[in-house]
Amino acid sequence: MSELWVERHRPSSVRGMKGQRAVVDRLRAYADSRTFPHLMFAGPPGTGKTTAALALTRDVFGEGYRSNLLEMNASDERKLESIRTKVKQFARTAPMPGTTFKVIFLDEADALTPDAQGALRRIMEQFAETCRFILSCNYSSKIVEAIQSRCAVFRFRPLDEEKVLETVLEISKHEGINLDKGAAEAISKVSLGDLRKAITSLQVAASLDPNVTRELVYETTATAPPEDLHGFFLACKEDGFQPARRRMRGILDRFGLAGTDLVNQLHRELGGVTFLDEIQKLSVTEAMAECDFRMVEGGGEYLQLDAMAAKICQLLQS
Repeated sequence: MSELWVERHRPSSVRGMKGQRAVVDRLRAYADSRTFPHLMFAGPPGTGKTTAALALTRDVFGEGYRSNLLEMNASDERKLESIRTKVKQFARTAPMPGTTFKVIFLDEADALTPDAQGALRRIMEQFAETCRFILSCNYSSKIVEAIQSRCAVFRFRPLDEEKVLETVLEISKHEGINLDKGAAEAISKVSLGDLRKAITSLQVAASLDPNVTRELVYETTATAPPEDLHGFFLACKEDGFQPARRRMRGILDRFGLAGTDLVNQLHRELGGVTFLDEIQKLSVTEAMAECDFRMVEGGGEYLQLDAMAAKICQLLQS
């Protein structure tokens, strides 16, 4: 459902994009003038970068925009040879009649090798009159400065939970899914501003049961509910190590979490824990950071998580 729905409802204009008002306001002028410079869209996944590129190209060239567009995923064709052959050959050809330039859209451009980026920089110089480049990336720091300086940079932010919630409710209505209000809010929360992840979460839950509940959303997204995570902190504070350890193991087993997933989710919820003061939260954050580092470096998962629980108990009960 996710990819099909997105394709069916892909906005034909940059005005139709949700949650990126600052970007849309700047792109609107390009769409109205029917021209634009080289562009770079940077930001986290699922925030509308690809949609913005295709919508802008469609606004400029009309329904036949695909004839004047080369769309490539740079993570698949990241080597120097791909830039020298496929990209350069397309840049050399003349634009379609009635247009003055064509567009090359490189998705996930931060995956390009340094040599490929060097070749791309030269092509952008040579064919600037008849070819425009749109680069999208998650990390603009991985794009060399020479390319960044040739582009107008647009930075996409994670979508607000309200915008994600609005879209999820709209999709469930179109698809005939009975979505509880609590379930919609849970999807909005676990998506972390990634609309693609939110749509996929809805699809997975609806494939199991058309009556999507809050509990089903958390189980199918490998995410622990906030109350369970708060319960772990409360057990560390009031019950001691063994009850806290049992509660932590229960969360891991019930929701199928990896150790790093649990630590990341605990970290996200820590700010909303009302029964801990700021000093305690600082100490707990340090304990979680140490545990996460040791697991990433290859430490035993259960041993490190038990050590983290022991440290948090010690900090909160002292």
